Amino acid sequence: MKTVGVLALQGDFEAHRKAIERAGARAIEVRSAEDLARCDGLILPGGESTTMLKLLDVEGLTEAVRRFGLEKPIYGTCAGAILLAHEVSHPHQASLDLMDIAVERNGYGRQIDSRIAKVPVNDGGEFEAVFIRAPIIRKIGEGVRVLAEYGGDPVWVEQGRHMVTTFHPELTEDPRVHRRFVEKL
Repeated sequence: MKTVGVLALQGDFEAHRKAIERAGARAIEVRSAEDLARCDGLILPGGESTTMLKLLDVEGLTEAVRRFGLEKPIYGTCAGAILLAHEVSHPHQASLDLMDIAVERNGYGRQIDSRIAKVPVNDGGEFEAVFIRAPIIRKIGEGVRVLAEYGGDPVWVEQGRHMVTTFHPELTEDPRVHRRFVEKL
């Protein structure tokens, strides 16, 4: 059985752990490079991206996660999507630069503007998407595939082994997003 690590420095990593298990993989919490070395894939959960960057640095994980992403799949939700992006705005900040996307932090507005929406999947059907202070993907590069859009903006994309959502599928019972990630392992 494949093992998916969930970065457990900040954010709702417990909900991701349960979602990965529903999707058919084993989940472990990642707090160190040793934990990361035991993983076939990694989830960067939602939370606050600048705080997550600081905690990655404090724990000595920034370069370990970047190197991991050069060889193995990473899935980022919300703040995790910001961390994987090539370019971050509103305001500008550093990132791991593992996907050719540009994101705007808090693109849909403040906490009060958070919402739950029905989102059509490009391959058919729809799912419930929970947006919490969500970023907006403003640009995608070559090789980035859009899997779902909301309001004309990509909200679920993948590039090679990596994937991001600007919403929180771990807060629903629908396993499709996490299952797609597990299939990348």
